[in-house]
Amino acid sequence: MKVRTRALIATALVLGIAAGPAVAQAAPAAVPMSARDVDPPVYTTAPDAAALRRAIADVGPGNGDATAALVRVGGTSGRWVGSSGVADVRTGRKAFDDARFRAGSVTKTFTAAVVLQLAAEGRVDLDRPVQQYLPGLLPSGPKGFEPVSVRQLLNYTSGIQPAEGPGDSFEAQYAHRFDVVDPHALIAEAVAKGPEFKPGEKQHYLNIDYTVLAVLIEKLTGTTYEQALSERILKPLGLHHTSVPGRGENRIPGPHHHGYQAVDKPGGGSALVDVTDWNSSSNWAAGDLISTTADLEKFTQALFAGRVVPKAQLEEMFTVPAVKDFDSGEDAVQTAGLKRFVLPDGTVVYGKTGSRYGYSTVIGGARDLSRTLVYSVNSTDAKGQDMNKVAYGIVMAAFAR
Repeated sequence: MKVRTRALIATALVLGIAAGPAVAQAAPAAVPMSARDVDPPVYTTAPDAAALRRAIADVGPGNGDATAALVRVGGTSGRWVGSSGVADVRTGRKAFDDARFRAGSVTKTFTAAVVLQLAAEGRVDLDRPVQQYLPGLLPSGPKGFEPVSVRQLLNYTSGIQPAEGPGDSFEAQYAHRFDVVDPHALIAEAVAKGPEFKPGEKQHYLNIDYTVLAVLIEKLTGTTYEQALSERILKPLGLHHTSVPGRGENRIPGPHHHGYQAVDKPGGGSALVDVTDWNSSSNWAAGDLISTTADLEKFTQALFAGRVVPKAQLEEMFTVPAVKDFDSGEDAVQTAGLKRFVLPDGTVVYGKTGSRYGYSTVIGGARDLSRTLVYSVNSTDAKGQDMNKVAYGIVMAAFAR
């Protein structure tokens, strides 16, 4: 079935759902970045400031798609920073550039970076089964698990099924928003279902793989996931406004934007529900990060430049496994902590999306760092299946050539 370009990019870059027909075709083979991915794309002109201003001009309480937007476009070709909307619809306080927000699945990029650092140090072999590092975690047997490599966890080809939650609807999630979840209990629940498919057979984008990776990080480092992340990435890069909250923490620390979800009213129309305070322990190393656009831009540029993960291991983040997506049957597009996108004009970019109720986030850019993009959009339907028009406009303006 043909899919409109607008819907393709919106679904792929804004919603960040599992790969499939939501993006242009991915590379069919599991190969590192080829010359066409490096030279081009090359951005040689400055970002289109007028287009970027238009993309966020109407953001605010009267916009049905987003209450606020923060945008940073950078790279060797120039930069642009802008914000619009309100930080709080109740007070009308204006949005501000250094506001903190929930970054959702962008957390996975940080988690993957720590694992790849450990691989570079010889503390973990990506080809070895995780069962050798975490004995008893994935039981074998007639209905049990075959060996699952650490690399298969990184690129979502492990075959481990997701754990059950309170339900998929916003209402079900909202009712349990302050629940504190033990990640080990999530893993046990997922493992009890048995494998979804043989390891390495398909790609299924799920949080559970990165929950297991966080447990592996704790085993290999002898410390908590949060401390490992801080010592290995946050402190060295000076990401002073980035954190992973404790399991009992519901609030966003420091100055932040409020997040809202639009819900239908019984008599018609919709109302905004404040979803800022939320316990993220069920997401942990797969989606618990809080940050700012400045910190995420710094991280993205350092990562792509090889200053976070050594370049030999960094190739894992730009390599797509040669399998099909579990849901769509299309070629896989997820890598270790990132995702490969092909824009309508053929430009290849790599990045990561993150969606939590009230917050939609993107990091990424051209691999040569000629253009990078980080945004936080306070989407009023961050987990919806329909495209977010504000985020779509930002992406198209940022990567225009």
